[in-house]
Amino acid sequence: MIITIILLGFLLLPVPVTAMDLTSRVEKFVLPNGLVVLVMERHISPTVALYIRYKVGAAYEQSGETGMAHFLEHMMFKGTTTIGTKHPEEEKKILSRIRALGQLIDRERQKEDKAQQEKIADWQQQMDTLQAEHRKLYIPNEMDRLYTENGAEYFNASTSQDMTTYLVSLPTNKTELWARIESDRMTNTVFRDFYVERQVVREERRQRTEADPRGNLYEQFLAAAFVAHPYGRPVIGWPSDMENLSEEAMTSFLKKYYIPSNAVIAVVGHVHTPDIMEQIKNYFGVIPSHPVTPPALTKELPQNGERRVHVVRDANPTLMIGFHKPNIPHKDDYIFDFIESLLSKGRTSRLHRRLVQESGIAEGIYAVNGIPGNRYPNLFVLMATPRAPHTHRELEELIYEELDRLAKEPVTEEELRKIKSLLRADYIRGLASNERLAEQLSYFEAMVGDYRYLTTYLDMMETITAADIQKAAQTYLTPENRTVAVIISKEEKEK
Repeated sequence: MIITIILLGFLLLPVPVTAMDLTSRVEKFVLPNGLVVLVMERHISPTVALYIRYKVGAAYEQSGETGMAHFLEHMMFKGTTTIGTKHPEEEKKILSRIRALGQLIDRERQKEDKAQQEKIADWQQQMDTLQAEHRKLYIPNEMDRLYTENGAEYFNASTSQDMTTYLVSLPTNKTELWARIESDRMTNTVFRDFYVERQVVREERRQRTEADPRGNLYEQFLAAAFVAHPYGRPVIGWPSDMENLSEEAMTSFLKKYYIPSNAVIAVVGHVHTPDIMEQIKNYFGVIPSHPVTPPALTKELPQNGERRVHVVRDANPTLMIGFHKPNIPHKDDYIFDFIESLLSKGRTSRLHRRLVQESGIAEGIYAVNGIPGNRYPNLFVLMATPRAPHTHRELEELIYEELDRLAKEPVTEEELRKIKSLLRADYIRGLASNERLAEQLSYFEAMVGDYRYLTTYLDMMETITAADIQKAAQTYLTPENRTVAVIISKEEKEK
């Protein structure tokens, strides 16, 4: 009996999803309005993961409007014409008056030294009064309450350079609630507390970038690495842009990009495909759409000399080194996934073993492929912190020795087998949950237009050879192609 119970227990465990499973089990639908829907039934538990990806991120913002995509993500949680309000018509009138005052204040502030502070103070006082009146009509966090009271988990959103994502996991019998809410905010979002939230986002920037030495380093690093391409701009935006983002510009951005033809939905979990598709068609299929042409972005010129940035802060030294490289689905991007694992994944990786364990020169080091996005050519980045009394210069030289070794010496067959096994294990673990599967499927469908990129990943990794790695290192990991950013102290700067 005990053996039977154990065997039954193993049978009930979630079965890892293989590439072949994905190819046969994911169903793709394209609605007449252009909305792409991916559905995968997984009858493990009575829950479902739901992802919506809009194919727009910070890279698509116009000059002078940086931070728009991220700020809009914030505003998408403020409710709709039917969610978050007690009296829609009365609220509409007050919001119109608040908008008019906000425009007056912004235009006057933009005069800088010539701005009339008395006018600004008077208009601000009027706005404060109107905002107090509006709060009597506004139900804050109503969307969050609706989801939470219906068993939601992982209700969240994120904005990157390439896309904006809204996600939630729900009990299976609540999918129609999701379809109703998400279709509503795709078309009927109301920008409540716009000027209040604008200051919230501005404070977020102060905390994460201006007050955080590493956040400041990362921003300056990208600005140096990308001179022409929008990847050099921060997702959260530049301060002067953030302070002047307008409701009119945001409305235009919303109408242009938050439409069915620019969205991908992934549904993974305990669902019946015809039923969930009927709900999606009923709620999303009626939303009008139009073709979206990505903006023509300035291409980054090839880098022909090292760029170096020193960020002077009273903080621990931190080092970032980046090299320009192709994005997915170029084969060299796969190769750099391999190099990332070879150099820094796990305690036996080359850099960790030499710099942390053997020499003790570093507190930590890791590599990341695909910074800051993957829709356009990007960076392979190494980040490290020296262990006192060692300096970033010592650390930097040892890193370059290891990179030179990659270019000069073929990776051993043992290392090839080990890294491929590691990547295969990570791949399988990554597909164990509904949330991870929905994330990956929607990501690759939105990024490269085909979720099956996920299913062919391991096959492609198996083709990588020692010669491929050596050639990629020789091509990209060169002094003239690198950008280096370092946090240094005032004392070191003066030396």
